[in-house]
Amino acid sequence: MSILSNISRFYAISTPAPCSEDMATPASERRYRRLAFESFLAATLGYSLYYVCRTSLNVMKKPIIDSGVLDAADLGVIGSALLFAYAIGKFVNGFVCDYCNIKRFMATGLIVSLVANLGMGLCGMVASLIPTSVIFVCFAILWGINGWVQSMGAPPAIISLSRWFPLSRRGTFYGIFSASHNIGEFLSFLFVGLIVSVSGWQWGFVGSAAAGVVGVVLILCFMHDTPESKGLPSIEQIAGESQKREQCESVGDIQRRVIRMPAVWILAAASAFMYMSRYAINGWGVLYLQEVKGMSDGMAVSIISINALFGVAGTVLSGWFSDSLFGGDRKWPALIFGVLNSVALALFLYGGDAVWVNVVAMVLFGVAIGVLICFLGGLMAVDIVPRKATGAALGIVGVASYVAAGVQDVVSGWLINDNMTYTLAGDKQYDFTAVGIFWLMASVISFVLPLANWHRKVEE
Repeated sequence: MSILSNISRFYAISTPAPCSEDMATPASERRYRRLAFESFLAATLGYSLYYVCRTSLNVMKKPIIDSGVLDAADLGVIGSALLFAYAIGKFVNGFVCDYCNIKRFMATGLIVSLVANLGMGLCGMVASLIPTSVIFVCFAILWGINGWVQSMGAPPAIISLSRWFPLSRRGTFYGIFSASHNIGEFLSFLFVGLIVSVSGWQWGFVGSAAAGVVGVVLILCFMHDTPESKGLPSIEQIAGESQKREQCESVGDIQRRVIRMPAVWILAAASAFMYMSRYAINGWGVLYLQEVKGMSDGMAVSIISINALFGVAGTVLSGWFSDSLFGGDRKWPALIFGVLNSVALALFLYGGDAVWVNVVAMVLFGVAIGVLICFLGGLMAVDIVPRKATGAALGIVGVASYVAAGVQDVVSGWLINDNMTYTLAGDKQYDFTAVGIFWLMASVISFVLPLANWHRKVEE
């Protein structure tokens, strides 16, 4: 019991320091801005390096298949182990994180994640010495563990934004933070992809673990738990926000109220279908270009990485223009970019083999997904719940999103394998027709569902 008590105390929200700051003075204002920016920087860059540790396997699918260690169906199951564990962990850790020291919580998850990546690399290095079935089980277990601890990244990062920034600027900073997904994916495709091309897929996992070490250092050095822990007033006092009734409610009571909000669950379902289309391209897009459009490994990786790069522009601008141009109303931008997401996916699947067509498709897809990750993936739900339940809202959206992403990985792997044939020369030949329809329908449903919230009265 004493061990559990010590763990509980270690991860508890920091005790407020004596408030000695007069926010009317320039020095106090500068100190607040510095600490807020450091927390924002640590959350954004730290979570981008979380993503390198999460998406590393996507870069290595074809080299692993070509090595004969595992096939597409095996990798679909392994990928889904991460996504299902992440989905459950996102729900649990979202609720838990509302009570936690976010710096310690976030650093712990990334430490375990980088160790899991390192373990995958070591398993790969001895793959020739042990049965394939053992490699499959080890990969599934390690990737499942990675999925659980990956869910310890987004909730503390977004709660940090909620604790340090006022409501009037939330969309802007949330949008910029959401670029961490795309930065991480871009680094994964380029940095990990380069290591794989030079040293082999086993060393790709080692490279992603090294990126995780950098992320841990950033989080521990620059993230701060709460303004109160630094001797500052609460963000409500700093920003002059009115004290709402939830200030008198417990975190548990507010979380239970959030669970009963239909609007949150509608957004969670929309995010779920959006994540299907997102992970379809990120998880299988490289293989699609290699097998269906005959592109080289390097060309396929480069084209798919474009969507991550342009997703940065989408996420960075999404919060700002919805705050500035739509007065914080996200529904119209969400619809516009939801339609764009489907158009881009259709262009990628049916637009032909020309490199420029696929580049344009990935530019549009990246921008659209970047905006939707910000809006459907969290901000629209966070907007309609009290600050104390930020993690709970993210947990609900997260569990739906990543269960759906996991289902997509299994279904996609099965459809790809089931429609595979062999040429007379014995080479594998893939037919992506069925799986392409599956991906496109998911993207269409993702922008149709939020329409149910347009005339719904949301009660905080």
